[in-house]
Amino acid sequence: MSEIELGITADMHVHLRDGKMMELIAPTVREGGISVAYIMPNLVPPITTIDRVVEYKQQLENLSPKTTFLMSFYLSPELTPELINEAASKGAIQGVKCYPAGVTTNSAHGVDPNDFTKFYPVFEAMEKNNLVLNLHGEKPAKKDDEEINILNAEPLFLPILEKLHSDFPNLKIILEHCTSKQAVEMIEKLNSGYKPGDKVNVAGTITAHHLSLTIDNWAGNPINYCKPVAKFPQDKKYLIEAVTSGKPYFFFGSDSAPHPIEGKARHTGVCAGIYTQKYAISYLAEVFEKKDKLDQLKKFVSDFGLEFYDVDTSKLKNSDKCWLVKRKFNVPEIIGNKEITVVPFKAGDELDWQIEWR
Repeated sequence: MSEIELGITADMHVHLRDGKMMELIAPTVREGGISVAYIMPNLVPPITTIDRVVEYKQQLENLSPKTTFLMSFYLSPELTPELINEAASKGAIQGVKCYPAGVTTNSAHGVDPNDFTKFYPVFEAMEKNNLVLNLHGEKPAKKDDEEINILNAEPLFLPILEKLHSDFPNLKIILEHCTSKQAVEMIEKLNSGYKPGDKVNVAGTITAHHLSLTIDNWAGNPINYCKPVAKFPQDKKYLIEAVTSGKPYFFFGSDSAPHPIEGKARHTGVCAGIYTQKYAISYLAEVFEKKDKLDQLKKFVSDFGLEFYDVDTSKLKNSDKCWLVKRKFNVPEIIGNKEITVVPFKAGDELDWQIEWR
């Protein structure tokens, strides 16, 4: 098999930043084989108003006019049910992203996930408007609390997800960038009664880089450091099984998160995030081919995500189909210009698959 049609592809977790970084990275969404991209709102300041989300979307469309951008709000006290209703009625957003305070890049304005009750009116409005709640699933450590660390923060968050689903069974919830065996098992548990044709209300997105990395790959290598961190070989095995399973509650969210090279190399604290966007589909193809599951790739990168978000493919910015083509190439060591430089995932490695638009 030397060519595979993937159709309308979707990446349901993308960081495009702003300013010079946005100008560099936004065009690479399409270059990486993605037609529909769901954009994260953790800018500085975070996106919490309709005017700002509309402005940001227009900036992205100017840079990449053939890409369909789906937008989100940042969960914060500024959000109200009235604002959610208005944003939904205007089609301004498709969801709201929740960041636990202090767990990752630009999460200082995040919330305390130990008690979401003050946001329940917002969640009720989201449920009514068929919007998605995107959860960064890590429990933040409290001061002087040594029980929570970067390796167990995701498993310790999972009871919070379970309670939210219990309290809002019809609210669409995504556990973003699953990294652990426990996370996969929780998504399976919450979909235990699923039958083909049923509506999925709880899903997990999985990145390309977490299908390749374990703790040994980032400990001592800041380029491979992200949040949540890659964990153990058994966890990676569970993630690979999930993405190749053909189950509709697992689909692609790259969490591609670019940082200037100096932010990944500094000694005062390494920026969390891995840039995968420019070669997103190529990275995934390597994993699926190794498992002899290339026939499942379209479901993971196209069908399941589009269905969960109820994307009307007749209203996309472009109707080109993504094709995966067997053709070797080397990932460049750096991507950028005189003003800003980013190191891509697997820099220097040879990959076997490229994409074409037809």
